[in-house]
Amino acid sequence: MKRWSTPLAGSVKALAAAALVSVATAAGAVDANRLNNADKDPNNWLMYHGSYKAWHYSDLSQINAANVKNMRVAWVHTPSASKRGVQSFPLAVDGTLYYTSASGQVWALDGATGEMKWKYAAKLDQERSEGTFYNPYNRGIAIGYGKVYMGTTDGRMIALDAATGKVVWDKMILTVEGGNKGFTGAPVIVKDMVVIGSNGGELSGCCGPIFAVDANTGEVRWQFDTIGGDERSRASWGNDSWKTGGGGGWMTGTFDEATNSIWWGTANPAPDYDWAGEAWKTDGARPGDNLYSSSVVVLNADTGELKSWFQEMPHDAWDFDSAVGEFMSIERNGKRYMVHPNKGGIIFVYNADPANAPLKVENAYMLGKTYNYIKGVDAKSGQLIGRRELPEGKHTGVCPAIDGAISWNTGAYNPNTGLLYKVGQEWCFDIEVVKADPPPAFSGQAYFGASWTSVHPAGRKAFGHVSARDPISGKVKWEKEYKYPPLASLLSTKGNLVFVPGADGKFEALDARTGATLWQHNNGIGHHGGVISYTAGGKQYIAVVTGWGSHVAGNYCPLFGEPFCSMPTDAGQLMVFALP
Repeated sequence: MKRWSTPLAGSVKALAAAALVSVATAAGAVDANRLNNADKDPNNWLMYHGSYKAWHYSDLSQINAANVKNMRVAWVHTPSASKRGVQSFPLAVDGTLYYTSASGQVWALDGATGEMKWKYAAKLDQERSEGTFYNPYNRGIAIGYGKVYMGTTDGRMIALDAATGKVVWDKMILTVEGGNKGFTGAPVIVKDMVVIGSNGGELSGCCGPIFAVDANTGEVRWQFDTIGGDERSRASWGNDSWKTGGGGGWMTGTFDEATNSIWWGTANPAPDYDWAGEAWKTDGARPGDNLYSSSVVVLNADTGELKSWFQEMPHDAWDFDSAVGEFMSIERNGKRYMVHPNKGGIIFVYNADPANAPLKVENAYMLGKTYNYIKGVDAKSGQLIGRRELPEGKHTGVCPAIDGAISWNTGAYNPNTGLLYKVGQEWCFDIEVVKADPPPAFSGQAYFGASWTSVHPAGRKAFGHVSARDPISGKVKWEKEYKYPPLASLLSTKGNLVFVPGADGKFEALDARTGATLWQHNNGIGHHGGVISYTAGGKQYIAVVTGWGSHVAGNYCPLFGEPFCSMPTDAGQLMVFALP
């Protein structure tokens, strides 16, 4: 069946029986019950977001605000491949640390000593992998049922034996048909399935699929097409432009057990930039709203059917997509919210009940300070106010830059302080939109529709900040400015700490209550990956990945000069810290 054929209800292709299949689980292994309760298991870091609540919070306090000044390097691991840096999130299970590096390499290490237990290196289809902008990124793995699961840049899902690293199954999931390319984001285990989204926001492919595969066999259980998968979506793309529509859900979403729902963010439409300008509803490369690009989608976990959605950027004209997979589940006064950041610098606060279709926006507020692509956002509806369209053939200064006011890496929420900690990036770009003929449908070719250069905001140099705020109201308690915008994820802990991996190599611990810097270590190279906490042998550790060289990182040399112009882009490490 071609990917653009009429799908089953809810834009799902039910490629295998929907009935749940039991998954063999060894005693003490990570199973669905353990994953559902990961937020109550601070000794381990069992999934990309730490738990399904996606707080990026550790309830450990052996390392705390009073003694973090004594923290030292415990051990370091250097992977054999780290082109464009290490961008993954380590996972920790019962004293073993697992992480990935570039080109589909997986490592299992002793969490206390760093001694290698096993290594796996995927044999990739280099021609296919190198045909993407995302090679050789790998941003992480999932662990469960005695297996380690990884997506690859050539479109496969691989399951490894967690004890030995030997291949259990290796399945091609993404066919070339449809212009789909591969996976860079970490999968997430949901019940007895492994869920992962594909790349392709700026590629002329269709249809941004999100897959659920059987954890035991690797067979596809369901597929949700973010672009062109139902009539509502196709009707929002004039002239059948959905066939070159992009929209991949490339970052890691989450599972809400209470409603049996998967929450996922989707990427920008292709081309990134549309020459229609003010006439985008009826003219241009992709007339219309372009559902479900730059959107949040909520899916039935068992079938993949669409329950609800909200398009954060209707007809995204700026590449300010919603692919950030961070959906923080927060309860206040008996009401549950999902807090989701958008690349354009907006924090959307949703009612967590997917019975509302579209999703109900409870609040929306700006985290970014430097913006002119809109005048603002309506707090009650989440609708954009005062859109600024980009005219064809003219240089236009747009803020924030294509790299966004918010990057793909995550913030953190601390239930003790009640605060959301989040990085903001303040920069702009000069862009010229050009009228370009679309590539052949489903070809997967690059489809940008513009040329651009990153620039400083008017009157000052680009900068970044980490803020602490109420996640629901957006009220700021404190904020710390950074000369260079951080690009890595944050971690908060019960020890009243917030860990910030910096772009210039500095790794900091801040007081979660005040923002004061309590500790700093120079790791010698920038960060744009994950940071976690876990225990091994009863001792708390902090693990962070290092390395530099993504497309976003490439803008730092022309904007800031050194240390970025001489910073290597083929190096990185896993660095682990502890008290003496």
